[in-house]
Amino acid sequence: MSYRRTGSIEVDQFIRATPARVWAALTDPETHARWWAPGDVADVVGHEFHLEMPGFGSVPCRVVASVPHERFVYTFNEVWTLTWRLVPEGDGTRLLLEHAGFDLDDHRQRDACERMGPGWRDTVLPRLAELAEDLAAHGRV
Repeated sequence: MSYRRTGSIEVDQFIRATPARVWAALTDPETHARWWAPGDVADVVGHEFHLEMPGFGSVPCRVVASVPHERFVYTFNEVWTLTWRLVPEGDGTRLLLEHAGFDLDDHRQRDACERMGPGWRDTVLPRLAELAEDLAAHGRV
């Protein structure tokens, strides 16, 4: 019997924009490139795409679940899974991210988990929120 310790990152970000606008930021390639990374993302189950990650290159992804304005899930680098849940709240959306699949017994993956958590929380999701809120304020996507 083998046992593997796995880890995940969970981030909770409130965004003053409708779930439809947040969904567009997650699934529209042009908008996605503005807050995280360029790539041919689409909200179609089975869609395979690549995100161009600065310093890491092209990362393969595949959409495994898509419920418009509610839940978007895709694999990231064939090892990890990103699950985005959108929950209407007051005048905006509660965006819940789970970045799962880290092998905590692997030194590199454990380090990646420890580095990426603050990156998601302090940089990437706030940048997504700012962009979605700006687009909402100006009546764009």
